[in-house]
Amino acid sequence: MRSLAVDIWGGWATTLGIKTLIVMGLIPVGALVLGYTFLLKMMSHMQSRLGPMDPGGFHGWYQLIGDGIKFIQKEDIIPEGADKRVFKMAPAIVVLSTFLMFVVLPGGPDFVVAKDLDVGVFYALAVSSLSVIGVLMAGWASSNKYALLGSLRAAAQLIAYELPLVLAVIGVVIQAGTMNLQDIVRFQASGEIFGWDGLGLPLILTQIVGFGLFMIAAQAELSQPPFDMPVAESELVAGYMVEYTGFRFLFFFIGEFGTAFVYAGLAATLFLGGWSVPFIDVDADIMNVVGPLVLFAKIMLVAFLMFWARFTYPRFREDQLQSLAWKWLIPIALANILVTGALKVAF
Repeated sequence: MRSLAVDIWGGWATTLGIKTLIVMGLIPVGALVLGYTFLLKMMSHMQSRLGPMDPGGFHGWYQLIGDGIKFIQKEDIIPEGADKRVFKMAPAIVVLSTFLMFVVLPGGPDFVVAKDLDVGVFYALAVSSLSVIGVLMAGWASSNKYALLGSLRAAAQLIAYELPLVLAVIGVVIQAGTMNLQDIVRFQASGEIFGWDGLGLPLILTQIVGFGLFMIAAQAELSQPPFDMPVAESELVAGYMVEYTGFRFLFFFIGEFGTAFVYAGLAATLFLGGWSVPFIDVDADIMNVVGPLVLFAKIMLVAFLMFWARFTYPRFREDQLQSLAWKWLIPIALANILVTGALKVAF
């Protein structure tokens, strides 16, 4: 009996360890793909900027290697008046928040760490808010007034836009009748459009308002333009990251773009059918191979919209940023929930 228990525990621990390593690898890979493929390369083509295309190789891909070497060799400097322990922990907390979000992001029928988590949507949105703790730790521990002001701005912004982010998803939960991300994918794959089930029912068709709200709120949660007041260079130099150098600054970079990757993944899962493909059974074994590729393509599409907005709109003032959340996004999200609930009961 003991031998059986040991075998079961060993098999479970091995599987969990493999899944954990995959997730830990996805975070920097996702950050690099979004940061370099989209931010530096794609937008350079769109804006005819030559700088990011110059440093050798195919379209300047040597820049990736150069930046990696630069971050590793830079000196790790800690301000003299800083709380050293908190200062060191802050970047890790930000990356940890991103890591925890990846745990529930499904890439196939079995290609997910937490397969049967019935509160997957709630969990993902809950752990995403942990990053604000790391931001506040970084601002306070840096012993720098610009860093502190930037962290307070970031906290106010993240709290304000957490509400429309959550409310935007409730319409999807009401329609699908579940918070399990795998079940939401299956609901969209098995749905019908006016009796036709050829494409399933991507919830972006019925929750286009929720999708728009989610994209705006996610942009603000990432502190990306036009919501980048916490790191406004003209006012705060680099905000809460101003005192960070080397690999600790790289952690913030990985956290930002890794979170952008997982937010795009959540949007693709909730509104675009996730890893499902029309005309292929969602429970087929091949979906564990095809599913991640399909999800990746949808993530790139959503990320394109995120970064397109980043390079298109000017920065909001702080009062405009808060007014948009409290006066517009939240009331629209509540109205969307009301309409979705009414239609759910009626039909």
